[in-house]
Amino acid sequence: MNLTARRSFLQLFPGAAALAVAAPAGTSPPNRPKVPGTLRLTARRRANGQASEKTLEWPVARTAIVICDMWDTHTCGLSAQRVAAMAPRMNQVVSAARSHGVMIIHAPSDTMKFYEGTPWRERMRNAPKAESPFPIIARCPRVPEEERNFPIDDSAGGCDDPVPRKFEGPPFPWTRQHPAIDITGFDGVSESGQEIYNFCKYEGIDRIALMGVHTNICILNRGFGIRQMTRLGFQAVLARDLTDAMYDPRTRPFVSHQRGTELVIEHIETMWCPSILGEDLTRVIPGSADPKG
Repeated sequence: MNLTARRSFLQLFPGAAALAVAAPAGTSPPNRPKVPGTLRLTARRRANGQASEKTLEWPVARTAIVICDMWDTHTCGLSAQRVAAMAPRMNQVVSAARSHGVMIIHAPSDTMKFYEGTPWRERMRNAPKAESPFPIIARCPRVPEEERNFPIDDSAGGCDDPVPRKFEGPPFPWTRQHPAIDITGFDGVSESGQEIYNFCKYEGIDRIALMGVHTNICILNRGFGIRQMTRLGFQAVLARDLTDAMYDPRTRPFVSHQRGTELVIEHIETMWCPSILGEDLTRVIPGSADPKG
């Protein structure tokens, strides 16, 4: 990060300078304290087309929120508009979860240069390497035999702009996470499934709540996405009211964009993991956060 970019970064994240000074050169920034407290999640799954709900109790000390690809802009204008509308609501949920002791991991892929040298980036990068049961790859593509009858046709990219713009990168237009989502305190920044796996193993985190975009692509496909994290043995949930799909109503099954997103969520509930509402992450069970002993 050059001097001009660093000055701009510190204007956006004024706490970064103090946090960077707090960690001596060559050492990792401190990780969040492990505190008592238990989230109560109403988890929705689906079988044979029927939804059912189950209550999950997740200790905050063993829970991380992973925010996927909530970029500052996008090649699809309507997608960028929906992200901008979602970001303030997501920030409210994340802020409340953070205050209860949940780990927050920001994963705006392709933008790590923007965060270079920050304590949030170094915290993730410096976690000790953990051996995984299989190689962690950057993308976990859809396997047709495994996910038969995927509910939407996104083969053309899914942009629902009136005239979708063909775009091939890199470079990409996004440069950072959307500024409406705070990165602060003991948060982490990474785009690497291996780094996130390393950090979670080191910190005793075995429960992941994913939110962000896009439901049918990166939420499922990324190295830190639902497919890979569930295969690695993590308990995962999707915050269904804090996600959005890349779906164009001019393609199969010819429904509204909102319904297309819901169909992908229902597919995830059937094939991969439960979904929850974001508000489940904003409060703990009364009494569970009290001092122990």
